[in-house]
Amino acid sequence: MGGIITTILLTILLVILLIILASCIRIVPQAHAVVVERLGAYQGTWSEGLHFKMPFIDRIVRRMTLKEQVVDFDPQPVITKDNVTMRIDTVVFFQITDPRLYTYGVENPIMAIENLTATTLRNIIGDLELDQTLTSRETINTTMRASLDAATDPWGIKVNRVELKNIIPPAAIQDAMEKQMKAERERREAILRAEGEKKSTILVAEGKKESAILDAEADKQAAILHAEAEKEKRIKEAEGQAEAILKVQQANAEGLRMLKEAGADQAVLTLKALEAFGKAADGRATKIIIPSEIQGVAGLVKSLTEVAKEDSAKE
Repeated sequence: MGGIITTILLTILLVILLIILASCIRIVPQAHAVVVERLGAYQGTWSEGLHFKMPFIDRIVRRMTLKEQVVDFDPQPVITKDNVTMRIDTVVFFQITDPRLYTYGVENPIMAIENLTATTLRNIIGDLELDQTLTSRETINTTMRASLDAATDPWGIKVNRVELKNIIPPAAIQDAMEKQMKAERERREAILRAEGEKKSTILVAEGKKESAILDAEADKQAAILHAEAEKEKRIKEAEGQAEAILKVQQANAEGLRMLKEAGADQAVLTLKALEAFGKAADGRATKIIIPSEIQGVAGLVKSLTEVAKEDSAKE
């Protein structure tokens, strides 16, 4: 009976010992750190990997991540240089660089950063007017980051970035800004409309100018073509008249040749020649030059005609 109790006790002690030994084994993940105290004093900082601590005398004080962290603080009331009260909320990006300083440097690091951010923001905005505050986000972010980084360095914290998330002015200021923006948009719209109408007028005038130039060119071409057509017409008429005269002359010459071959005397040939000259003139010429031998025949014909007229009168 006593041996069984002894075995049970030994088993219990062995289990307890195993539990104690297991509790002394710690595995730290990547990008994490663990601060360990021995008998109440700082003993060391464990980085990633497998670690052992002395039972009952070593104690883990704080576990922390070394990754970059983001904290979004509630909007803080601030007053500008021109006495405008607005609310600004900030976002702080920070990283723990020294776990020991982070553990022992300040009681509540996040609250400390929040209060430090609020006071720093009030100091910066207090030197700026409303318009400067709304248009100087980058300057405010840079100034705040430098100030917070210097203040949190003794706490083992590095501030990487500070961003102004929202700037909320009073309702009256918002209404005035909206009215100003509306007026500016209307002004730009009027300018764009006027520029559009100006361009449209210029384009219409240029179109009319081009149309007038094209019309003038067309009229010029039409006049040239009309003149050329008239010229061709007159040339054709002149050529036709010359050809007609030539044909008449050739016919008369052929008739005279035939008369001569038929044995006609000189008087008949002269009369035919006179008729040919009369037909050639055809009322178009105002002056005809007649050879001298034909002029004598013409006078003879005239005398015979007058005698014939006198005989007719007597009868």
